[in-house]
Amino acid sequence: MATQASRTAGRLMLSPAVVLLFLWMIVPLAMTIYFSFLRYNLLMPGTEEWAGFDNYHYFFTDPAFWPALVNTLTLVIGVLVITVVGGVALAVLLDQPMWGQGIVRILVIAPFLVMPSVSALVWKNMLMNPVNGLFAAMARGLGLPPYDFFADAPLASIILIVAWQWLPFATLILLTAMQSLDQEQMEAAEMDGAGVFWRFWHLTIPHLMRAITVVVLIQTIFLLSVFAEILVTTNGGPGTASTTLTFLVYVQSMLQFDVGLGSAGGIVAVILANIVAIFLMRMIGKNLET
Repeated sequence: MATQASRTAGRLMLSPAVVLLFLWMIVPLAMTIYFSFLRYNLLMPGTEEWAGFDNYHYFFTDPAFWPALVNTLTLVIGVLVITVVGGVALAVLLDQPMWGQGIVRILVIAPFLVMPSVSALVWKNMLMNPVNGLFAAMARGLGLPPYDFFADAPLASIILIVAWQWLPFATLILLTAMQSLDQEQMEAAEMDGAGVFWRFWHLTIPHLMRAITVVVLIQTIFLLSVFAEILVTTNGGPGTASTTLTFLVYVQSMLQFDVGLGSAGGIVAVILANIVAIFLMRMIGKNLET
């Protein structure tokens, strides 16, 4: 009886959070699904009508859809490669004893605390500006013509900005895992004649695999919804060169005022994110089992 009473009390205490979660997530999702089946444009109020799967058909046949999908996957993969490789390198470096180690770690983690729109503005106006940016000044100092990053390599520029933001997160997770590495095992391998590269490849990397899979999972979920950096820097251009699925949904719903089409695009983006998340969760599960 006491156990049953405690379970009932626990459910009652959890019920407000469950109701709030339901109102905050399920209701907007249900409304989005409903609007995705309507022909609903804010410029023509009162003309809403049932459209069935027409919005989804139009979204998939939109000439900008497939470039946006490719750009989304390219952005995610590019940022993951930079942050994982760079995170492992920084974790190994910061794990070494050095003077001012605490200050260095704080400085490395600092970019993660900067708002995405602010960091995009800094990169756009202070670093990558082809007229008065830092990189342009360095190029002119070397006798080279300045490079217009956002005109000639828009997607690569956005990948660099986003990777700079997420590199501290990867470094922090990997550094935490690095500090739990068994030093006696490393010393034993060194005494057996194992070189630095052999110890790193056969001991450090396997030890970090679980942390790497966690980094990949968490970052992928957030990277699929990158928006502020694109809006501030390239606005999806030139053309569709830096348009992602998230930005395409924004264009259709907020700039073209087509709520039905934008809702259909949002549902497609949610389904894609869930597919990727499920795949990564299974990959992480297999990794943890081994």
